Amino acid sequence: MAKEKEVPLYIKMDEADNVAVVGKDGGLPAGTVFDCGLTLLEHVPQGHKAALVDIKKGEAIVRYGEVIGLAAKDIKQGSWVEESLVELPTAPELDELPLAIKVPQTLPPLEGYTFEGYRNADGSVSTKNLLGISTSVQCVAGVLNYAVKRIKEELLPKYPNVDDVVALNHAYGCGVAINAPEAVVPIRLVKNLALHPNFGGEVLVVGLGCEKLLPERVTKDKNNIISLQDYQGFDSMVQKIMAEAEMRLKRLNKRTRVTCPVADLVIGLQCGGSDALSGVTANPSVGYAADLLVRAGATVMFSEVTEVRDAVHLLTPRVANEQVGRDLIREMKWYDRYLELGEVDRSANTTPGNKKGGLANIVEKAMGSIAKSGKSAIVEVLRPGERPTKKGLIYAATPASDFVCGTCQLASGIHLQVFTTGRGTPYGLSVAPVIKVGTRNSLKQQWPDLIDVNAGSIAAGETTIEEVGWEIFRLIVDVASGRKETWADHWGLYNDLCLFNPAPIT
Repeated sequence: MAKEKEVPLYIKMDEADNVAVVGKDGGLPAGTVFDCGLTLLEHVPQGHKAALVDIKKGEAIVRYGEVIGLAAKDIKQGSWVEESLVELPTAPELDELPLAIKVPQTLPPLEGYTFEGYRNADGSVSTKNLLGISTSVQCVAGVLNYAVKRIKEELLPKYPNVDDVVALNHAYGCGVAINAPEAVVPIRLVKNLALHPNFGGEVLVVGLGCEKLLPERVTKDKNNIISLQDYQGFDSMVQKIMAEAEMRLKRLNKRTRVTCPVADLVIGLQCGGSDALSGVTANPSVGYAADLLVRAGATVMFSEVTEVRDAVHLLTPRVANEQVGRDLIREMKWYDRYLELGEVDRSANTTPGNKKGGLANIVEKAMGSIAKSGKSAIVEVLRPGERPTKKGLIYAATPASDFVCGTCQLASGIHLQVFTTGRGTPYGLSVAPVIKVGTRNSLKQQWPDLIDVNAGSIAAGETTIEEVGWEIFRLIVDVASGRKETWADHWGLYNDLCLFNPAPIT
């Protein structure tokens, strides 16, 4: 019996598209014939685009039904549309965007879903039971790290219900323009990080005593402050930190998990190491899961200003009301000015890995990035590190840097983060579990013990966006309940906190 010819895998996102993305592992060779009759003129790597028609110089290159660039020269049908052939188009004008003209209808409620969490005194919940020790200035990080090492070795084993001890170190607090207008951003982040729900209301702040960001600006309760300049010698500093830590460990150890509605969860969404399949497999699946969470009453945040800026015209029509739309535009304008001050624009976002994975520019990246947001109405917009006041889908403005975005979302109170990746990254957060969703089968095969969910099966035609979306939703519930562990938590892979500080350093 003759071997059945394998059907080449390529993906066209919209009827209007004049390019298609190759989904097949290893790409497709020259001479490959698409089922539409198109023959490839050259090898096209996985995730990269092939021209479905002749595209003249200056004409639009269309993917997702949107213009992602202009042809830098004539492109023949069947050619590889690689990065150098795609010129960056003009970003959407912010003052001309439609607001709240296509507000999505509320989807049917998703009832009866619960998880096992720790109920905090203020009514919030924890998905981890952690002792967090914050700092008011980077100067004390060495002492705190030493003390935390001893706490983990000598004290933590006595309190088995406490998951871990986390030092909230950062590079802020002194040598900065503390009263500059934009200093409100890092100060807000430091304050809200210390109040993260996974710390169960137990706040401890270690300061030096002479810094600009005095500990009293992080916590108003003086009983929660240790200033190292008040102590005689290194050992007395460490002993004080350990004594205060043990008092809190005793209280945290008494906590037990109780059944909580999924509506109590705050979930963050983020991209990292993206490729051209991010907007095809992983991000749409996460978007489907986001809609399920919203239907269950939860709070869901998507972020990364430069990775939505070129797709903002697709977001402003679906805001809940015009004020939310104006707030969204406010954050886009703020970031435009911030980039201009640094003499760059949003094109500085894309990385060598993004381009190697098939993303020609920031416009194409943005079109795939917003797929994480699903189809729900956007009900609120947050400045970096602000806490939400509503439930539902929220835009939390942050830089796109994985580490800075993650820190901002933690300050906004996420219990758990869903992180999509095409190129692969071992990123993790010590304060909140990170579920990593891969875009390609080959990435899951390469990193079976780092990728939690494989969305690459969608590109291979093995599963659907809906099936993977439900898989992500159920995994969120299991991880939040402590029934399952992410790979990052399993290995203890945690990135440092990285505060966003747009204010001057003196």
